[in-house]
Amino acid sequence: MPSIRTLKTFLAVSRYGTFAAAAKHIGLTPAAVGLQIRSLEEDLRCSLIERGARSATLSPTGRSMLPEIEEIVGRYEALPAAAELPGLHGTVVMGALVSALMGGFSDALWTIKQQHPRLDVRLLAGLSSDFTHRVETGELDAAAIAQPPRAVPSGLVWTPLYSEPMVLIVPQRPHFVLASGSDPIHILRTAPFLRFDHNAWTGLLVEEVIRRSGVRTQESMELNSVETIIELVRQGLGVSIVPKLANVAWEHDQSLRVLDFKNIDVARRVGLMERRQHRRMRFTEAIKHYFAQGGRRDSAEA
Repeated sequence: MPSIRTLKTFLAVSRYGTFAAAAKHIGLTPAAVGLQIRSLEEDLRCSLIERGARSATLSPTGRSMLPEIEEIVGRYEALPAAAELPGLHGTVVMGALVSALMGGFSDALWTIKQQHPRLDVRLLAGLSSDFTHRVETGELDAAAIAQPPRAVPSGLVWTPLYSEPMVLIVPQRPHFVLASGSDPIHILRTAPFLRFDHNAWTGLLVEEVIRRSGVRTQESMELNSVETIIELVRQGLGVSIVPKLANVAWEHDQSLRVLDFKNIDVARRVGLMERRQHRRMRFTEAIKHYFAQGGRRDSAEA
């Protein structure tokens, strides 16, 4: 009967692509990893890994068995949580878009942290596409990211939490000739445009708004930070399409205006990416419960 340790070694090889990389991650030698994989193959009476000179890739049988092995290991890792005392405690390692922390996600973290003072949440900032891989490999317990534009790996699940409409932001004191009025389409057509990285997931939403508007934009810069774009618009360098972040006091901002697209309904959906089974599921369930109850500060007690 294969041990949990051996199954974890198999998962490490599948994630890191070589015996050496897997060995470094789990604290074994490459030779020990090779022996464990060979033992697992003998126990299961099949070939799981195709060995190359510089790589170790899953065989067709290995790929077919991967989801079941992930589930077995995930269920095992979740066992300690079932025996824990009431309340959340310990360390959770989370990934989050900086713009998500400027949105509704920060309220959820603050509320849960207040209700569970023994809980230590460590946050790492980055891009949605990077976080997906880091959650899959177990480097992160979960991540608050934009909705993936394609199907997620079988061992992961993305749960929607809230949405933010895409809006046009316009400087109050532009360093260019700004079209009069409040028609976002007309302004978008004539003003210097600060574009969010078109390769990023939020950038795909920006591109969808532009496509539906039928406008050829006057592109000035392309950046991969919503926060930087907002600040550059405040400084009068152009206009931009961004998610309307929940915790930004847009109506009190004296440096920019926010214009809604009347007939273009595109929104960024922010959700929680996690493995189907992991040891911090009580924490991620609390996050999801908070938003399911409408984001009330008394809703994370479950």
